[in-house]
Amino acid sequence: MTHLVGRHSQIEAVEKLLSLARAGHSGAVVVSGEAGIGKTAVLQHAQQTAVASGFRVETSVGVESESQFAFAGLHQLCAPLLDRAGTLPEPQRAALGVAFGLHGGVAPDRFLVGLATLHLLAEAAEEAPLLCLVDDAQWLDEASVQVLAFVARRVGAERLALVFGLRDSGEGSGDRPPVAGLPELRLERLDEADARALLGAALHGPLDEGVRERFLAEARGNPLALLELPRSIPTGDFAGGFELPDVLDVPHRVEESFRRRSDSLPPETQRLLLLVASEPTGDAALLWRAVGLLGLAREVAMPAEQAGLLEVGARLRFRHPLMRSAVYRAATPPDRRRAHAALAEATDPQVDPDRCAWHRAQAVLGADEEAAEGLELSAGRARARGGVAAAAAFLQRAAELSPDPAARARRALEGAEAKHEAGASEAAQELLTIAAAGPLDALQHARVALLRAQVAFHLTRDGNAPRMLLDAARMLAPLAPALSRETFLHALDAAVHNGSDDVTHIAEAALAAPAADVPARPVDLLLDGLATTLTRGYAAGARGLWSAVDAVRASASAGPGRDPRSDGWLWLAGRTAVGLFDDDLLHDVATRNVQLVRECGALARLPAALNLLSITSVLMGDLARADELAAEAASIMEATGGVELRHARVILGGWAGDHATTTALSASTAQDDAHPDRGTDATQAQYALAVLHNGMGSYARAREAATRACTSPEVAIRCSSLTELIEACVRSGQPEDATQAMEEFSARARVRPTPWSLGLEAYARALMSTGQAAEDQYRAAIEHLGRSRMRGYLARAHLVHGEWLRREGRRRDARDQLRTAHELLSDMGADAFAARAARELRATGEHPRARAAQPTDELTTQELHVARLVATGATSREVGARLFLSPRTVEAHLRNIFRKLGITSRRELRELQLT
Repeated sequence: MTHLVGRHSQIEAVEKLLSLARAGHSGAVVVSGEAGIGKTAVLQHAQQTAVASGFRVETSVGVESESQFAFAGLHQLCAPLLDRAGTLPEPQRAALGVAFGLHGGVAPDRFLVGLATLHLLAEAAEEAPLLCLVDDAQWLDEASVQVLAFVARRVGAERLALVFGLRDSGEGSGDRPPVAGLPELRLERLDEADARALLGAALHGPLDEGVRERFLAEARGNPLALLELPRSIPTGDFAGGFELPDVLDVPHRVEESFRRRSDSLPPETQRLLLLVASEPTGDAALLWRAVGLLGLAREVAMPAEQAGLLEVGARLRFRHPLMRSAVYRAATPPDRRRAHAALAEATDPQVDPDRCAWHRAQAVLGADEEAAEGLELSAGRARARGGVAAAAAFLQRAAELSPDPAARARRALEGAEAKHEAGASEAAQELLTIAAAGPLDALQHARVALLRAQVAFHLTRDGNAPRMLLDAARMLAPLAPALSRETFLHALDAAVHNGSDDVTHIAEAALAAPAADVPARPVDLLLDGLATTLTRGYAAGARGLWSAVDAVRASASAGPGRDPRSDGWLWLAGRTAVGLFDDDLLHDVATRNVQLVRECGALARLPAALNLLSITSVLMGDLARADELAAEAASIMEATGGVELRHARVILGGWAGDHATTTALSASTAQDDAHPDRGTDATQAQYALAVLHNGMGSYARAREAATRACTSPEVAIRCSSLTELIEACVRSGQPEDATQAMEEFSARARVRPTPWSLGLEAYARALMSTGQAAEDQYRAAIEHLGRSRMRGYLARAHLVHGEWLRREGRRRDARDQLRTAHELLSDMGADAFAARAARELRATGEHPRARAAQPTDELTTQELHVARLVATGATSREVGARLFLSPRTVEAHLRNIFRKLGITSRRELRELQLT
C-alpha cells in the first residue's frame, strides 16, 4: 500500500461513503489535487474495497482528445448497464438512445438524459450496491460532465456511490470546475516523513544521502514523482550526483519521467504507444488493425507491458493517465499525423464516422477541405444527439482546416453559435473574431452582430446589449424578416430587463420594422403589443397584448401540428398576463408552460417555468404550492449548476411576511451589478418589499419600495405595484400621491375589465373613500375578487374592509370580515397580513382562533410535494420522473411521510385529500 502513504483520512472518508451507500444512503465525492498526487491510487483503493464488499463497479476515464465527443464519458460508464434501459419510461429511454447514437431522433435535453442515467444506475443498484468511478473528470466531454454532476446531486436513497478524480486546473485540464458543489477530498503533497517513507519504498538499492535530499526537494511531496522519478535514473547515478533541477514543476516532471521510460523502449514499441495514446477508447481490435497498417507486429507491445507502462487485453490501456499525455506530447508532429492516419484508416466510417473524421482531421498537414467537410458532417450528427459542445468543437477544427476563407468564416460562425448555445460564450467570442474576418455575406454579417449582442447580454447583462440587439434586428430585417422580428422582441425584452433608457427607442424601431407575415405568428403579436404599449401607452397596446397572449396560449394548446417555437415565449406571455389582470389567462399559460417543458424534458428551461407558476400560485393564495414549486426550481438549479433565480422566492417571502428572507434576497439583488435599479430583478424585489411592509403595517417603507417598483417599464411589475403604492400612500398620509397612482391604475383596469382588475380598482378606491362610498367599494372589491382566482387579494380585501368597519365603530360587522380574513390568510401562510387581522380582531374584543394543526405541518416542502403527487395516484416511478428523483428516493420520502402522518398506505394518503 505504498501508493497510499499519507492518505489515511481520505481513505477513511471513501470507505465511509461506500459503507453508507451499501446501507442505502447514496453519496458522491470529488477526489482532487495536482497531477501525480494520488487521486488514481485512491480511486483504485475504492474499487478494490467495493469489490471486496460485494459492490458492482463501473468506470469511466476522461481523456483529453475524447472531450470532443458528446456523451462519450457517460457512454463508457453506462454501456455495461444498457440491458436495463427497457425499464425506463419511454421519453428517458429515447433520450438515452439518441444521446448514445443507438438510434436517431430529436436532440434530447441533456438533463432528461441525466434523469435517464439516474434511473438506470438506480435500477442496477437494486441488484447490488453500485460504485461509479470517474477518473480524470477534468477531461470529460461537457455533456457527460453535466449529466454526471446532475446525477451526483440527485442521488438519495439508492445503494449508489460516485467518486470523481479531478486534476487541478492549470495543468491542461481547462478552467471549468466540472463537478463544482460536490463534497471534496483534497489531496495535498506529502509531509517530509511520509515522503521519505514512500521514496524508501520506491528504491531498490543504496542512495547517496546528498542525492536523497535533493530528490526529496525536487519531488516536493508529490507521490507519483517519488515513485516514478527514480525509475528514470540509471542505477549507477544513485550514488553519484543528480542532475540539477530544471524549470518544470512536479506534474510535468512526472510526465517527463514517463517519457524517459518510454524513450528507452524499442522504436517499434514507441510507435505502438503513440497509437494507444492517440486512440483513447483502447479498443484492441481497432488498435491492432492500426498496428498492422503501420507494418508492426503485435509482439512490439511486450516491452511496454514488461516495463509496467501498458496493460494488454480486451483493451490496451496505460497504467497511469499521465502516461498517455507524456507519450503524445513527446511525439513529433509527423509521427502524430502518421498515427492518426492509421487510426482513421482502421476506423470503420459506417460504424463510427465521427471518430474516423476526427482522426482524419488530425492526420492532415495544413488546410484540407475534405477533412473539414467530414468534421462539419460530424458536427451535424453531434448536434442531433444533443451534443452542442461537441458540435462546436468539430466546427472549430473544421474552420481551422478550411482552405477557402468563406468556408472558414461560415464554419467559425456556426461554431461560435454552437459554443454560445453550449454555454461557452467566452469561447464563442474567439470564433466570432475569426468569422468576422470574413468574407461574409450580408446575412452572415447580421448573424455575427446578433451573436455578439447575445453573448454580451449573457455574460455581463451589458447595458449596450439591447442596442446591439436592435442593430442586429435592423440588419436582419431585409434578409430574414422572421428572425429580425424575433430579434426585435429579444432587444425589447433585454431593454426592459435592464431597465434601459433605450426601451422607448427600441419599441419605436420595432413598430417601424417590416410587417409580420400573414397570418402573424404569436411572436409577432407579442412584439407589436409590447412595442405599442411602451410607446403609446397601456390603453393603446393592451388589447393587442390580449390577442398576443391568447395566441401564445392557443399555439401551446394546439395538437401535433403546432409550432413548438412559440413555446419559448410562454414565459413572456405569462408575465404579460399579470399586467393584463387576466387570472384565467395567467393560470392557463403558466400551467401549460410547465407542462410542455416537462413533456419535452427541457430541464434547463424548467426552473424559469416553475418560478412563473410559483408566482401565479402566490397571487392565487396558494403559498404552500408556491413554496413547493420554488423549492423544486431551486433544487433543479442546484443539480444542473444553473444561476439562482430569485424572483419567485422574494415575492413568496413578501406575501408570506418573511422579513428575513425578503430583505436578504432584495439586498443581494441590489448589490449585484448585473441587476440595475430599474431592471426587472431589482423592481420585482421592490414590489416584494412593498407587499411585505404593507403586511407588517410599515407603510412609509412600503411607499418607498412601491414607488421604486413603479419605475419599472415592465407592464406586470408596474401594474402590480400600483395597488401596493395606493395602499401605502393612503395609510402613510400621502393622499395626493395615492390619487395620482389611482388615476393611472383605474385607466389600466378599465381597458378590458376582469374580475381581478375590477376587484383591485374597487379595493383601491375603497381605501381612498369615506362613508357609504367606501362601504360600497369594499363590498364590490370582495364580490369581484370572489369571482376570480386571486384568493390572496380577496383575503386582503376582507382585511381592509374589517379594519375600516372597526374604525367606523361597527365592531360586530368588523368581526365577520376580520375573522374571514384571519382564517384565509392564516390558512394560506400569509403570516404578516394574518397577524394584522389578529390584532384588529383583538381590538374588537374577539380573540382570534389559533390555526388548527394540519397533518401535513410536519412534512418538509419536498415531502409535501411527493405526498401530493402520490395522493393523485402517481407511482413512485412517475413521481421520480416528475421531481427528478429515483424511485427508491421517492420510496424513502414516502416512509417518512407515512411515519409523520401516522398512516401506512397510499390509500390512506389519498383519503387525506392533499390535492
